[in-house]
Amino acid sequence: MDVHGKAKSPGTALILTGGGARAAYQVGVLLAVAKLSRNSHRNPFPILCGTSAGAINAAGVACLADNFGKAVSILASVWRDMRAHDIYRADALGIGRSGARWLSSLTLGWLIHNPPHSLLDNAPLRKLLTRHLDFKGIDRSIARGALHAVSISASGYESGENISFFQAHPSAQPWRRVQRLGIRAQIGVDHLLASSAIPFIFPATRIHREYFGDGSMRQLAPISPAIHLGAERVLIIGGSRKNEHLERRRVESHPSLAQIAGHALSSIFLDGLAVDIERMQRINLTLSSIPPELRENAGIPLRPVKTLIISPSERLDRIAADHAGALPWAVRALLRGVGAMNRHGGALTSYLLFEKPFTRTLIDLGYADTMARSVEVGDFLNL
Repeated sequence: MDVHGKAKSPGTALILTGGGARAAYQVGVLLAVAKLSRNSHRNPFPILCGTSAGAINAAGVACLADNFGKAVSILASVWRDMRAHDIYRADALGIGRSGARWLSSLTLGWLIHNPPHSLLDNAPLRKLLTRHLDFKGIDRSIARGALHAVSISASGYESGENISFFQAHPSAQPWRRVQRLGIRAQIGVDHLLASSAIPFIFPATRIHREYFGDGSMRQLAPISPAIHLGAERVLIIGGSRKNEHLERRRVESHPSLAQIAGHALSSIFLDGLAVDIERMQRINLTLSSIPPELRENAGIPLRPVKTLIISPSERLDRIAADHAGALPWAVRALLRGVGAMNRHGGALTSYLLFEKPFTRTLIDLGYADTMARSVEVGDFLNL
């Protein structure tokens, strides 16, 4: 912000996608960015956009955006010591009650007046967020010019719309597009719980008059909040290997429930971003052939947006399968029943594996992947 209170060009945005425990990879990338920066206090991302578990990481940076290095260090310490019981009830009693309620609902549904809302109880996550995040820091960072905007996306179960709740400099304006809106809000714990409420697994969260679930659902354009908030370049941290094409093989056995569920969740978390990136690259290519003055005279409200994508160099579902034994035995028993405790069920397991052997491996992978592209990342972010 300048002396007259006007916003400078926001510049660079960071987009953090969903994926449950996979979001630990994002922390490794951010650690590398802080390491590469000449000034670790300076926040290289004036615009922060988070969805699902990525929303939690985005809020963690936003609350301490005036000291980027410290914000990332705190995030890393939380993720490195992560345990499943920090996120959801993983004890035998909690899992047993959940299983019993679902069984009763399926067999005696007509007698049940209070059906279960989710497979797992994420009450511990609320306590974790309340303990570690000082949301007053968002306004402080905006006032100091360290942050232009933070956006948290969630999906409304009643309206069917994907809402981007944003807290930002006064110059940022709300927006409305087909099935998606940008609404100014004071970001808090409920926004993060709503954005990270994986369907069926975690309960929906009520914000004002509507219940919201995971922000990756019905998110037709994951990059658009950053563009609406003024981004000219975007760093995107993906949740799967870039351009991953698996060989089609002949199979004899029917896919397990875990394999189907993992497939569905991957579609929710990963596919929308890949399509949006491809769409933006086509728009950039088209705009590059039209001189800026012609675009302005023709009233074309589009501008080229530079992007850099950092994605895992290894398959996270296979890493999850290797570390699945770290889960509490009650959770392992639950997942084993749906076929998630093997290589084919690794995708589902990867979203719930909030255990430090897995999260530390992902942090180290994110750090290594980013440092391997240190020159490219440094140039893109002007570090």
